[in-house]
This record gives sequence, structure tokens and C-alpha cells, in this order.
Amino acid sequence: MKPKIRAFIVLLFVAGISFTACKTDPEPNKEVDLEIETTNGKITGTLNDSVYAYKGIPYAKAERFMPPKDPEAWDDVRECTDFGPVARQVVPWYPDEMQSETDLFSLNVWTRGINDGKKRPVLVWLHGGGFFVGASNDPMTYGEALAKKGDIVMVSVNHRLNILGFLDLSKYGEEYAESANVGMLDIVKALEWTKNNIANFGGDPANVTIVGESGGGGKVGTLMCMPAAKGLFNKAIIQSGTLINAMTKEKSQKLAATVLEKLNVDPEDIKKLDTIAYPDLVKAGNEAVAEISGPRTPGSSGMFGFAPSADGEILLQQPFSPGFADISKDIPVMIGSTLNELMPVAYGNKTLTLEQAKDSLAKEYGAKTDEYVALYEKAYPDYTPQDLLSIDKMFRPYTIRTADARAEESDAPVYAYLLAWKSPVEEASKGSFHGLDIPLAFNTVDLRADWTGNGEDAWELADKMSSAWINFVKKADPNVEGVLPKWEPYTEENGATMYFDTECRIVHNHDRELMNFIRPLD
Repeated sequence: MKPKIRAFIVLLFVAGISFTACKTDPEPNKEVDLEIETTNGKITGTLNDSVYAYKGIPYAKAERFMPPKDPEAWDDVRECTDFGPVARQVVPWYPDEMQSETDLFSLNVWTRGINDGKKRPVLVWLHGGGFFVGASNDPMTYGEALAKKGDIVMVSVNHRLNILGFLDLSKYGEEYAESANVGMLDIVKALEWTKNNIANFGGDPANVTIVGESGGGGKVGTLMCMPAAKGLFNKAIIQSGTLINAMTKEKSQKLAATVLEKLNVDPEDIKKLDTIAYPDLVKAGNEAVAEISGPRTPGSSGMFGFAPSADGEILLQQPFSPGFADISKDIPVMIGSTLNELMPVAYGNKTLTLEQAKDSLAKEYGAKTDEYVALYEKAYPDYTPQDLLSIDKMFRPYTIRTADARAEESDAPVYAYLLAWKSPVEEASKGSFHGLDIPLAFNTVDLRADWTGNGEDAWELADKMSSAWINFVKKADPNVEGVLPKWEPYTEENGATMYFDTECRIVHNHDRELMNFIRPLD
């Protein structure tokens, strides 16, 4: 498989591929009370291997381009045993019958106990796929494994995406004042639902951690800059998410105006947008983005298109710029990336020599090629020629800068990590690619064996990483005594980073010079 195609497939999988729902109770004849009272009505779910699962729970409703409201209440006991429809999006792996514009507002909960009065820590997972694709039903993000291992409660969320979630119509009437950010306001609504309901699922509404990878990590950073989300979470984990930056109000309004032109909709007749079919909206949106900015380069640090807009009110500032809004100063953060991320890796070329690698590097670094190799050797003394061509050049530099800024702006602890373990699976590039940390942190290696393999090394690392994630969710400290080396909070001076590999270790600013060489400070 060609490297570029392989990287693209990795992105597609991270965006979220649909699989069947979890198994039901292995003891179907046993009487188990599965009913839970929520603020909108009673629901029932399933019990599988000591973990209760409730899927497709409605948390909101909304009209097109309008902020979310509470869902309609119901009188009967609602069965929540299957994932709800996904948000409207144009992807080959979610057929139209799986998508909905009106019924997508659902979330899923996994827990070890219901109605038991216990206060378990809560993890709220935000899926990847940028702000334009994805869903909460990817098997590697099922919450059973973490709930069972760590006795935590896990929630995952579907919300509006792309043009339906982020079309800025604020110039065309007060009722559209929040339209540029309704996709993020959906997540805020889901967090409000969590605060109001999670106690009945055995969770602690005062101990909530928001977690996301890639675009989900970008959503975590965005929530840290939204006043409406303040008080709804108290810890954050950002996995390979620092490239996601928001639109400015000027950009988002210009994009909306161009969309209206493409649709031949007069601003005086703005309500006509409510009747236009979704595929036509998408076509006009794509044409508008292409006309204004051209195609976006995958992995670029800029953002243009249908994404949150920093308007100074709903979204106070650009997240990762490089820090976050003052409203989140007290939020502990764990942040990291993978060694190779979205790079077209060279691990398939087993005969590559150092001189051949240098010849390839010279196309980018010219006379500075030897300097690059020397800095790489300093950061990674045991490097191979293939490594030289495969190192991540985007996520890691911005992760360092975000961690630096966060440690400076906040007294809350920052914990940094780098996943360097490489997949043994040939078809998965044998690299430490974008998204590989998800099945390891979720302890779902068996559900993503085509990425991780199903070997002892993968399971041992998954045990370590999932234990660290669980401990951070529980107490804002990822240390796992006797399992991982002492993990100290990060500062710009110490650069303390947990290096996850077959043998885990703490490194201190090991690659700062290399990353500054690759991507100098602006």
C-alpha cells in the first residue's frame, strides 16, 4: 500500500467506522433492573460482563442552524440498547440510512453500577474527524473496557458537524447569533445532560474529564475557551489535537455570504435555507471554501471551512494560540501525540541506507541535512534511516508549544506524553501513527487488532496507558506506581514527557531542538 493512501485510511478510521453494538447480558434469564430515571424520562439498557450500557440516549433537539434545546420528554420506558443515528456527513462508511439531521442528538453511557449512590469519575469522549465527520460508535472507543478496569463512567457524544454545525449566519438576524458554533453548543448541552443525570448512572457530576483525539482533541481545547462550558468539566486530555484552530468571525461570515451566493439565496429570504436539501448545502459549502481558500492541506495548522468561530462571546479566543482562555486556568491537562502521526512513513523500505535517506532529506533541508540528522541522532540515539523520513513534523511541535504555554498560564498541572511504540502490523504501516493511542488508552486492542496486533507487547502497553488515563480521570494525576516511571508535571524548563514504548521512560526536552529545527517558531 502506498504511504499516502495508508495515511488517508488511518484518518478515515479515526473519523469513526460503524460496527455492531455491544453484546447483551450473557445471563438473559437473570432478573436485572436496568431502568434509570433521566430528566426527560425513564430508559433501559443492557448488562454485559458486569458493565451496564445505555446507547442512543437523547440529550437535545434543535432546528437547523439553531442552538440546542432540551429534548421532548417521553412517558414510556425508552429502550436505549443501540447507538443512535450519526450526524449528517458525506462519507462512504455511513450510509444515508444511518444518518439523521434531527435525531442525531444522542449520547452513550457505560458504567459498573446504576442507582447505587456511588460517585465514580466520569470520562466524556469526543470523537475525531475534525469538525466535519465522525461519530461516537467506533468500537475502539467503546467504554466497556475502561468502565470495567477502572470503575469509571464513560460517556460518548454525537453532535452536529460540518455546514450544519458551523455555518455563521450571524449577519442575518439575532436569531442566528449562535449559528457559527451550534456544533460545539451541542457538546455543551451533552455536558449539561451529564451534570444533571450522571449520578443515576453511578457517576460523579463534580468529577468530569473531557477527552478527545485529533478533531476531538480540538473540541476539548475549544471547550476550554467557551464560557458556557465552564463548570461542566474539571480535567482535560488532548490527544493529537493541537492543529485544530478555529475560524475568525470575519472569515466565517465571509464563508456564509459566499454559500448564500452559491445557493442563490437572498439574505432577505434567509429562511429558505431551512428547506434546502443537505447534499445541496454541502455542494455549495464545498464550492465556497474552494473559491475563498482553495483546498486545505491535510495536517496544516491553519483552519478554514466549517469549524467553530472565535466571536469573543460564545468562543472567547482561538484555542491553541498557543494557550487557552482564563476561564479554564484551573483545569489540569494531559496532552500528547504519536511519533509518526500522519507522515508517509518509510518503514516498508527495509533496505534503506543512511545515505539514501540523506539524499531524500536533501530535497527538503538542502545544505542543512547533516544538521537535521545530527539533531535527530541527539533526540533518538537508536534511530534508523527509516525513522529520519518518518518523524511527525506538525503535531509534536505544536504540542510542545501548547504545553509550554499551558504550564506558564496555569498553576494546574500539565502532563505530557509521546507515543513512540510502533505497530507491528504491516498493513498499518508499522509506525506510531495518528490514532494509535486510542485503542491503547481505551484498552481495546482486541477491537482494533488490525492497528495494534493482538500480541503481548500491545496488551502490556495498553494496560500501562489505560491505567494512566484512568488515574488522570480519577484524580488529575496519571502516575501508576510500580507500572510506570514517576511522571512529573510538565514545565517548559523540564520538558518532562512520558515516552510510551515497549519500555516506558521519562524524557526531558529530548527533541525540543529537533522540533524547533523542523518547524521554527513563527
